[in-house]
Formats: sequence, structure tokens, C-alpha cells
Amino acid sequence: MADREIDDVDRAILYALQEDARDMSSGDIAERTGTSDSTVRKRIQRLESDGVIKGYSADIDYQLSGYPLRMLLYCTASIAERGELVDDILSIEGVVSVQELVTGEQNLLVTAVGESDSDITPVAQRLLDMGLGVTDEVLVRSHETTPFGGFDDDDEG
Repeated sequence: MADREIDDVDRAILYALQEDARDMSSGDIAERTGTSDSTVRKRIQRLESDGVIKGYSADIDYQLSGYPLRMLLYCTASIAERGELVDDILSIEGVVSVQELVTGEQNLLVTAVGESDSDITPVAQRLLDMGLGVTDEVLVRSHETTPFGGFDDDDEG
């Protein structure tokens, strides 16, 4: 949890990192925010240590990398267990993300990728073996993301 509130400079830093964390230098961000390079570096370090920035990762096109199937598996777990199951679910081969859902009977959303149905079916079976109910499976055609506009000071939306 952050030691202090996120201000406009922090939001601008977060937006810039969401846009392109790999090629966005602290100098580029400083220019955008009207602060110094060292201020941006210190802010990023604080945001990392506070857990606001959880890490940096590549945005992989699974289809182009040989894994054309992306399946969403909506699951039901007991409320007492669902948080404890996340790490075990993430350890299943083919699982790339788990989201805890707060409302509704379905309270876990598992995303798995694979080359074929034979890669995805074992994921569903492992979830069932863990005592989860798999209530729905959705095949995803595409998945695109964009930086959260709430961090963009110039956003007029």
C-alpha cells in the first residue's frame, strides 16, 4: 500500500510507463511531467517499493507465438479458499492469468493459452481436480489493451 497518495506527477509517470515502459526513459517522462530526471527515478522507485508498480512484462501475441487458443474459464470456489488457490492455479501449465471476481457466483477468471484443445482441456481438468467448479468456458478471438486514461492528465474523456 502506498505511503502517500498518488499525485498528478505519479499518474503521469504511470501513464507513460503503461504506454511504453521499455523505451520510455526517465528523461522522456521528466520532460512530460515538468520535473527532473532524478525526481522521476525516485518516484518510480517509490511506486515500485510501495507495490503500485508490480513489475514490467512483455505484451505477447500468443497467436503469433504459436499458441492460437486463448480460453477464459469462469470458475467458482469457496470464498474462504479462492485467494489461497491463485498461486496453485498460476502453476498449471498454460495458465497465464487469474483474476478474483468480487460479484456473482463465478468468482475466479482463469485465462489459459494453448496450441490446440488438447492443451486447454487438461487445464479445465486440473481446475476441477482442485475442487473448483468450471461454470463457463469462452474462446477469445483477440485481446487488446490500452493505458488507463485516468492516469493521463491530458485525457479529456
